[in-house]
Amino acid sequence: MKVLETERLILRTLNEDDAEFYLQLVNQPSWLRFIGDRGIRTVEAAREALLNGPIAAQERYGFSFYMTELKDDALPIGICGLIKRDALPDVDIGYAFLPEFWGKGYAYEAASAVLEHGNRTCGLQRIVAITAPDNHQSIKVLEKIGLKFEKMLQLKDDGSETKLFASQF
Repeated sequence: MKVLETERLILRTLNEDDAEFYLQLVNQPSWLRFIGDRGIRTVEAAREALLNGPIAAQERYGFSFYMTELKDDALPIGICGLIKRDALPDVDIGYAFLPEFWGKGYAYEAASAVLEHGNRTCGLQRIVAITAPDNHQSIKVLEKIGLKFEKMLQLKDDGSETKLFASQF
């Protein structure tokens, strides 16, 4: 189901048929480095991750990660959306795109639309984002959509720190 449309993109709810794309995305070196290894190695594992993650969240909260596709040919290029993490008190905006679509403004375009959707449609007064301190491309996108660095957090037991950005409407 289509949730958002921008000049060049369609953002729609994820479904089980997206498992092959999701498997490819979560095993990209950039995903593994900046987001983490989810241990998803098969299409069936990807399907289960979608069912238990974004699809369940969409039903529970009315928002989640959305498949982000090029408007012209419905080519999937990444995901972007909102997630409620147990480790954070606020809803978090996140995105990940296949490397061949970096540097073309798609992350900014999708994230801007999702941020506005979170505020206007979902009624969220504060949306946060987390990123690795050395994920400079992601930090640029967060700052460009208006989020401001707030503080460093420790979300993992391994002692690593994460940057928290926030926007208030």
